[in-house]
Amino acid sequence: MQPQPGQANPALERSALIVATLASFIGPFMISSVNVALPAIQADLGMDAVQLSWIATAYLLAMAVVLVPAGKIADIHGRKRVFTTGLAVYTFGSGAAAFVDSAAVLIVTRVLQGVGAALFVTTSMAILTSIYPPSRRGRVLGIYVAAVYVGLSVGPFVGGMLTQYLGWRSIFLIMLPLGLFSLAMTFFFLKGEWLGEPGQKLDLGGCLLYAVAILALVYGASRLPATVGIALVLSGLALLVIFVRHQLAAPFPVFDMQLFAGNRTFAFSSLAALLNYSTTFAVTFLLSLYLQYIKGMPPQTAGTVLMAQPIMMALLSPLAGRISDKVEPRLIATAGMVTTVIGVALLTTLDSERSVMLIVANLVLLGIGFALFSSPNMSAIMGAVEKRHYGLAAGAVATMRLLGQMFSMAVATVVLALIIGHQAITPANYDLFLRSIHTVFTISATLCFCGVYFSWFRGTVHATDKSPQPPAR
Repeated sequence: MQPQPGQANPALERSALIVATLASFIGPFMISSVNVALPAIQADLGMDAVQLSWIATAYLLAMAVVLVPAGKIADIHGRKRVFTTGLAVYTFGSGAAAFVDSAAVLIVTRVLQGVGAALFVTTSMAILTSIYPPSRRGRVLGIYVAAVYVGLSVGPFVGGMLTQYLGWRSIFLIMLPLGLFSLAMTFFFLKGEWLGEPGQKLDLGGCLLYAVAILALVYGASRLPATVGIALVLSGLALLVIFVRHQLAAPFPVFDMQLFAGNRTFAFSSLAALLNYSTTFAVTFLLSLYLQYIKGMPPQTAGTVLMAQPIMMALLSPLAGRISDKVEPRLIATAGMVTTVIGVALLTTLDSERSVMLIVANLVLLGIGFALFSSPNMSAIMGAVEKRHYGLAAGAVATMRLLGQMFSMAVATVVLALIIGHQAITPANYDLFLRSIHTVFTISATLCFCGVYFSWFRGTVHATDKSPQPPAR
């Protein structure tokens, strides 16, 4: 029996939450666990430093290129169909990665994983928003976000254990049962299909323009501050301008620009997300270096200290989402953004004498801030669009997250290159390293402060749908 508008279906809601939450866990878990295994992969496959960097870059590039088109395709052809396709591609790529015998083939499998992840990340959020009513949207999105941080938290530990005792290939192998279980749950328990804009055509020209622009931006950011990196970033920005002009004239745009031009809540919430991720993503990277170089911690101890932030995110995200169902999301999200500003600003005074307990307290504060911001902001974005745009909106959220993360790392890379230069971090240049950290965190705090404006002035969220969307027959 298919659910009707306004009619709750607890079994369907439960199945959707399990499947979507598992999908939101898989991607971050894989990213964080593979990072721990990179030295073992390098030794086994004889990879050089450039090839090793492509293990992460290939995944991010593939994901970035597919995110927005995936949302549009899902709105046209069905969100469940695209979701299951993504799971299948990701599972196949994971299984294939476990049996590769060369660096080139491993990078190809990472591209497959990135494409698959883009498909199921975009559609899992859209499916949840389609099934759950606005009155409970914040709660389920909070659980969804918490699963992301659980994956980030346990990934390094589990990845390290698997690599040490079973080898790095076991990290990819365990994705097979997880992926197959998710597929089985989807086929047998997630009944129905959800469409947003059936019958529309896909703007292939727009997809191509978007893909080339994002490729140039993301890859260019990874090559900064080299001249080729600057050229690619500028080219990517120019192509994005061309993409926007093309979309405004296209009869079936891959991205409806009216969501930004005529929907302040969606536009400001998206910009707030971009600035928030631009602020926070490099924190773990820089503090990991600080703890190991300045404080002399071994990698395992440094990783344990850094877990304070994602643990707080995982614990508080569901609560923040639940509160945002009862209180205007912009209030909770803005409180989170302000807390994040304070947390990042405190890091601008970091020195060699800072106690570990104070660093942990700082990470806890950042975790609280990001938890308060993330799920209410996501709920505001999804609540600001019509049902037919759920897939597209989810793709936009994921794209803002990825672009923010890449921008955050680009800022850190450029600052380190300008202040320290192309030399190893040693006791002789610890003062320069600390100056680099202070500079990056000052830039980050400034960006986050700007994000407070967009978060507060996004306007009041009025849900465009008062009931869950029934599956299409």
